[in-house]
Amino acid sequence: MMNLKRRLFAAMMGLLLSVGVVQHVAADDHEALPDPDGKPADMTQPVQVFIIMGQSNTLEMGRVKGDKAGSLEFAVKNEELYPFMVDDAGDWTKRGDVRNVHVMGSGGPGKTREMRNDWLTVSGNKIGIETGIGHQLGNAIDAPVLILKSSIGNRSLGWDLLPPGSPSYEFEEKGKTWVYAGYGQSPLRWEKGTEPEPIGWKAGVQYDGDVARAKDVLKNLGKYYPGATEYKVVGFLWWQGDKDRYNAGHAAKYEENLVNLIASLRKGFDAPDAKFVCATLGQTSKENARGNEKLILDAKFAISDPEKHPDLKGDVATVYTHPLSMGGASNGHYGGNAKTYMNVGLGMGAAMVELLNDDE
Repeated sequence: MMNLKRRLFAAMMGLLLSVGVVQHVAADDHEALPDPDGKPADMTQPVQVFIIMGQSNTLEMGRVKGDKAGSLEFAVKNEELYPFMVDDAGDWTKRGDVRNVHVMGSGGPGKTREMRNDWLTVSGNKIGIETGIGHQLGNAIDAPVLILKSSIGNRSLGWDLLPPGSPSYEFEEKGKTWVYAGYGQSPLRWEKGTEPEPIGWKAGVQYDGDVARAKDVLKNLGKYYPGATEYKVVGFLWWQGDKDRYNAGHAAKYEENLVNLIASLRKGFDAPDAKFVCATLGQTSKENARGNEKLILDAKFAISDPEKHPDLKGDVATVYTHPLSMGGASNGHYGGNAKTYMNVGLGMGAAMVELLNDDE
């Protein structure tokens, strides 16, 4: 039975990766992931840190329990998917080489809640993309791996997560010209020629907070990766865009803001060579995308196009998640379907591994 399960999973992953990742991943080059052995990583090497940021797409929204399609239990037991997730006794596997950490807070630095700090496994009734990402990276890397998520829901790249250095700009809509806030400015926008009246929030405040919370984890590395003393930030993973699709001014600037985001994260974490994997919104298809959703989709593909951004060549990959999604939309958290979160996580993890392998 296990061999059959592995063959089914290998076929599925080959299909997903062949259609889902802009960087080429041949179907016959990708085997099913092995069961984790539970052993620790090579602790003589620095911890390899991969930082997940975004909005609610990155949170744990996939259902674990249940005997109906859409739960992780059903996918593993009835559909015989993700065989590396369970051991021979049918219990959830646990990785001893991948640490899973999630910190969350609203707004700027401080007000931090520790949502996760454990070895990568399934616990509770929800999973997110970090599960698939962690299994891909743990399987590919001998060094200790830290999946560090610093994110919260309902945040836009054009406002809450606007990276440092992003200037204000003018945008015309319905016959009016608006000035949109640059980093550190408030409010979100104001009509050209009027005096802006600041509110209790400013452009980039969530970026500042999420980065600070991630840095606090790294300052206390031993608490979050027991026995570790050194680390290196190797990559960033970004699944976001839902809030920006409701604002034409933000959607129009999404590509520029993404490029600024990559530069700001690399500078902020002293990681000039860190890789960046970006995932599209699951409901947005290449064939039917319109309006703001098309602007955001095109922006995400553009950053991994070497002709448009040659300076990012070999450092950025875009995962097209529409074929990986089991339905629903980002604003409804894809109906809580665990397969969506597993598939997208595995696709993002595979894209990151490919970027790292291309450097060798």
